[in-house]
Amino acid sequence: MGSCREYIKNVFPSIDEDFRQYVESVLETSADEFEDGEEVYDAIGAVLHEVSADKTEEDIKNICEELLNLLRPEKSTSKTNGNLRILDGPIHLGSMAENQENNVEEIKSIWVAQRDDTLKVNAKKLEKAQAKLQEKQEKRGKEIKMIVPPKLQTASASQVINKKDSKLEAKGSNRAQDIRIENFDIAYGDKVLLQGADITLAFGRRYGLVGRNGLGKSTLLNMISSGNLKIPSHISILHVEQEVIGDETLALDSVLECDTVRQSLLEKEKQIGAAINSGSNDPDLNTQLSEVYIQLQNIEADKAPAKASIILAGLGFTSQMQQNPTKTFSGGWRMRLALARALFSRPDLLLLDEPTNMLDIKAIIWLETYLQNWPTTLLVVSHDRNFLDTVPTDILYLHSQRIEPYRGNYEQFEKTKTEKLKNQQREYDAQLQQRQHVQEFIDRFRYNANRAALVQSKIKMLEKMPELKPLVKETEVVLRLPETEALSPPILQINEVMFYYNKDKVIFSNVNLGATMESRICIVGDNGAGKTTLLKIIMGILSPTSGSRHVHRNLKFGYFSQHHVDQLDMNVNSVELLQQQFPGKPIEEYRRQLGSFGVSGDLALQTVSSLSGGQKSRVAFASMCMGRPNFLVLDEPTNHLDIETIEALGKAIKKYTGGVILVSHDERLIRMVTNELWHCGNSTVKSIEGGFDEYRKIVEQELEAANAK
Repeated sequence: MGSCREYIKNVFPSIDEDFRQYVESVLETSADEFEDGEEVYDAIGAVLHEVSADKTEEDIKNICEELLNLLRPEKSTSKTNGNLRILDGPIHLGSMAENQENNVEEIKSIWVAQRDDTLKVNAKKLEKAQAKLQEKQEKRGKEIKMIVPPKLQTASASQVINKKDSKLEAKGSNRAQDIRIENFDIAYGDKVLLQGADITLAFGRRYGLVGRNGLGKSTLLNMISSGNLKIPSHISILHVEQEVIGDETLALDSVLECDTVRQSLLEKEKQIGAAINSGSNDPDLNTQLSEVYIQLQNIEADKAPAKASIILAGLGFTSQMQQNPTKTFSGGWRMRLALARALFSRPDLLLLDEPTNMLDIKAIIWLETYLQNWPTTLLVVSHDRNFLDTVPTDILYLHSQRIEPYRGNYEQFEKTKTEKLKNQQREYDAQLQQRQHVQEFIDRFRYNANRAALVQSKIKMLEKMPELKPLVKETEVVLRLPETEALSPPILQINEVMFYYNKDKVIFSNVNLGATMESRICIVGDNGAGKTTLLKIIMGILSPTSGSRHVHRNLKFGYFSQHHVDQLDMNVNSVELLQQQFPGKPIEEYRRQLGSFGVSGDLALQTVSSLSGGQKSRVAFASMCMGRPNFLVLDEPTNHLDIETIEALGKAIKKYTGGVILVSHDERLIRMVTNELWHCGNSTVKSIEGGFDEYRKIVEQELEAANAK
């Protein structure tokens, strides 16, 4: 029995003492009667399941089998005998049969396994033990709920309303086009994001909202669009954050529906026309119809389909795609459709959150040009450096729980901010030096009677001197990719490759490409041209329809997909996530790996669901690199990353000793790291001589040709 006790302790180290004693008592009292593992399972299986939620039914049955072997070793050699009892010695069945009347019990004992009813499991005791265990688990669950924060936290906002604006709003006479949100706070759960902040949006200006991941940029947009932060009620707002719902509505009609005035006039025209055609004698119908025509003419309703079509074409929708139902489009294309609807409807305040994430380079260039002539107010969150240099007239810099406005684009903002920080540092150093000089004088002549009046004057001067706080600089973002060992070429080669999902549409053919450990290759091309498909062929996830793929036997890919972030387990923290994917390592190693990608301290212990998009991306990078790959394949890695992290990623890729192939639309990153450009298009893949500058020229020429049509 001692060996059973030790085994139970080893298998169930956290078993409650009462349950352990109960299990041992059942085993001890019924040891001689257990014929197989199933009977042991019937007796104690229910209790063992209660104390080990992580073990399957098969696990518990195996444990019961092992307990039987420890209790009755002879049973471990008799599994082939089924339920038959092992005979201790030879039996002469003939002589037993002659005396069967006197030996009924002896014969019975050969074939029948009897059990004393007093040795059976006590059902009441088992029920009591289970009830006690359930009570303890419920109590423990309540304690955990009190300690662990809710997984789905919500944002909240408060603000001070200007009395004058409040009176104008109440009277309905507020016609101001500028938006002022003063002295407001925003929190996400218990975390304060903004405190005592102010923001002014002048009508007709384009604002880029920038700042580190997790500081509350997207939350601010949500608070404005949801009405949690009050702005004048006559100002229309449109926030592009959710994809269009897929139904039978055609893509072009979905955009046209946004013009509610036009839609209502067309509906009214239809109703009046139907009434006239049905023979109505109402003399006012013709007058009403004329008024509708005048209103339609005033809003240039006849030009609306052409305007909507131009916007859709700019965002990548072909003429055929514009006539397709919205339900036929993927999530990415429905997000483009949502953006097209917003651009067509032209609200007083347009809120865009990372609009370039869903676009290819051609669509980004078109959008940059289109928004430069945006007639109303624009507030955009973006981490695309080139986009921020092209579109905004102003930058709003979110840091230290406040918002600081700067005139100009991102490049001007950086210069101004750098100069401002230098001036603040000089001012702080000068005042510190003056303070030290005055303090030295006070300390030197404090006890000199002849200088007493002067010392007192200096003390008062020191007290009145405004105290400047030392500048708190944002910590530099550093990403550390794993070290790799050199591999002798050839590393990666694809020859004469053709691929299609169905014969009617060949994705590409006659592709001949190669890569080395020094490669920094970027794949560009329109959405749907086959960039992600090419990556999957390179990694061996997809097999080419024809042609060959050759890779070094020691090549180990690290793959960051577009949907890597969405596939993370949102219900655990970052450390637990790595534990699930790479079990058996010390906690310190998981923490160190996450720290290499800027997820450290308490951030690593927050549930993944509570992290910002950029922070989730960093966790995904840490997970990808935990396996120490020597060749990285990155599909849109900059989505959700802030500008500083994109810069850090670029520096990390440049230092990385393995090969890199990436698909990206971030022009700055492409220019920063790549030494080769592959272009997917026209059913093939070709290397572009002249790099990104040459590719941009090609795209701009295509856009000019399309506009000319």
